[in-house]
Amino acid sequence: MSLIGFSNLSAGFGENVLFENASFDVYEKETVGVIGANGVGKTTLFRIITGECDDFTGEVIKQKDAVVGYMQQYACDGSELCVFDEALTVFDDLKKIETRLEEIAKEIDSAGADEKLIEEQLFLNEKYQRNDGLSYKNRTKAALIGLGFSKEDLVMPVKNLSGGQRSKLALCKLLLSKCDLMLLDEPTNHLDIESVEWLEDFIRDFKGAAMIISHDRFFLDKLTSKTVEIENKRITVRKGNYSRNAELKQFELETQRRNYDNTMAQVHRIEGIIAQQKQWNRQRNIKTAESKQKMIDRMTKDLVEPQETQEKISFGFLQKYESGNDVLIAENLSKSFDGKTLFRNVNLDIKKGDRVFFLGANGSGKTTLLKILVGKEEADSGFFRFGANVKIGYFDQTLEGLNSRKTAFDEVYDSNRMMNVTQIRSAMARFSFKGEDVNKKMDELSGGERAKIALLKLMLTGANVLILDEPTNHLDINSREALEEALGEFEGTLIAVSHDRYFINKLSKTIIKLDENTTEVFDGGYDDYHRVVTERKSAETIKPSKPVVNDYKLRKEQESKKRKLTTQISKTEQEIEQTENELSIAENELQNSGGDADYETLLELTRNIAGLKEKIESLLEKWEELNEEISKYE
Repeated sequence: MSLIGFSNLSAGFGENVLFENASFDVYEKETVGVIGANGVGKTTLFRIITGECDDFTGEVIKQKDAVVGYMQQYACDGSELCVFDEALTVFDDLKKIETRLEEIAKEIDSAGADEKLIEEQLFLNEKYQRNDGLSYKNRTKAALIGLGFSKEDLVMPVKNLSGGQRSKLALCKLLLSKCDLMLLDEPTNHLDIESVEWLEDFIRDFKGAAMIISHDRFFLDKLTSKTVEIENKRITVRKGNYSRNAELKQFELETQRRNYDNTMAQVHRIEGIIAQQKQWNRQRNIKTAESKQKMIDRMTKDLVEPQETQEKISFGFLQKYESGNDVLIAENLSKSFDGKTLFRNVNLDIKKGDRVFFLGANGSGKTTLLKILVGKEEADSGFFRFGANVKIGYFDQTLEGLNSRKTAFDEVYDSNRMMNVTQIRSAMARFSFKGEDVNKKMDELSGGERAKIALLKLMLTGANVLILDEPTNHLDINSREALEEALGEFEGTLIAVSHDRYFINKLSKTIIKLDENTTEVFDGGYDDYHRVVTERKSAETIKPSKPVVNDYKLRKEQESKKRKLTTQISKTEQEIEQTENELSIAENELQNSGGDADYETLLELTRNIAGLKEKIESLLEKWEELNEEISKYE
């Protein structure tokens, strides 16, 4: 069944048309990838669905009572709340009921029982319980902890969270919202690979439908069964994931081109006949020419010339001279910040032509290690040296090296004074900077455009060793593919950090896993690395576990503590059940009174209900703490 449908949908701003006449459906339990270059209207499509954008024509038909949840690209930006309170914003309706119930209780205390107040109180109490009002705070806390937040994190201001933590907080809000359609805008931004894999499991287990805007091809391939592509002001819908969409698109283009070329060949042949008939200029010839022209009109009436795909950037990394065979030697490098060890005992032996990717969780020091290698940071211990004739080109994921006050042209030209204006403009044109685009100020450019300028400058260095820190972060799919092609043809040495698994698979020959204790080397791409890690985990699961502690006395103490906790949990559960029964009896008594009881009785019932609710909340918190404690002895 269709969850949401679009009919003849068109959108744009002024004369800038984003897409037009689009019609398609998203069905229940369907996961849909939304792809296209930056600026084609992907986020606008989401804003139309949520009702934030009304500048469109056509129809959007949503299933009645369908709930839409939206995780935006810049999740929870600008929030002044702490983590727990931000997550609770999902339950603003319940919090409003709580506030109103408190107001009613005060009004009854001060002015006495009023029939309308009692009816409102009964109605709100029933609605509050029906919507899990008694447990929503505990469910929120459990969800946050399940996503990796500690109890200390719950009171941390949202503005102090990392990008990955904000994404997880936004996902928690989606999880709690019980939405039917989940809209995710670049959800893998700022997440390390382990977090992305957690997100994949989350979406795979989600019971509703999902639409995902992403440039992460590996992520899309694992999850999506339909692809919505926005290109050349058109929305095209194809069954299958990203890779299947690319295959179908290529087949369609080839078929369209072949049909167009064959038809036009026929048209040109008939036009030759028409020209010949017109030369003879007789009545019969004129009729023949008119007949042939009608034939051309019929053939070309619905003929559409195949639209070329978006113009891709085109470039290559050409080294000015070769390095020696030994490119980089490092021994026992270590680094700590504020007493926290990022990594230690990093040993490297990188040869000419190697393609090495560093993997590790956020905070494991991957970027710091690259900065040490290019001289922007210093190691705490150990040493490293580059070999003979090594010329380094460095891509910084923060794009710090770009001057926001310069024009795009000046930013490139000032680093390449040996090139003339024509050469610079020609190079910039290969990166889609043409005409007046070259005179735009750097701070006016999008993140993707700034990344292209940084890549262009890197290309012009002639480096034979490229050190790249998340080079695909700001790039759309077409630009990523162009970068992969250029790096695939690069004959020098590549050292990189990336969480783009598709990118890693295309280019990696060696993966080095980085953690605070040591490094581990894996041959091949991401798939090879993942297979080894998965097999290792499976073997550890099957292997009988050895007793961690053999001390008899300690084991007996732990068993005793576990028994006591089990007893406490059982008693707490009984007390919760008993208190809930008391609450139910009290609420029924209040409801059955119909407002006929005297003021003191109604007041006492109201106070009793409020006290029972507080007791249940306290018992639930105690039950959660006991379960957390007993889990340590499992």
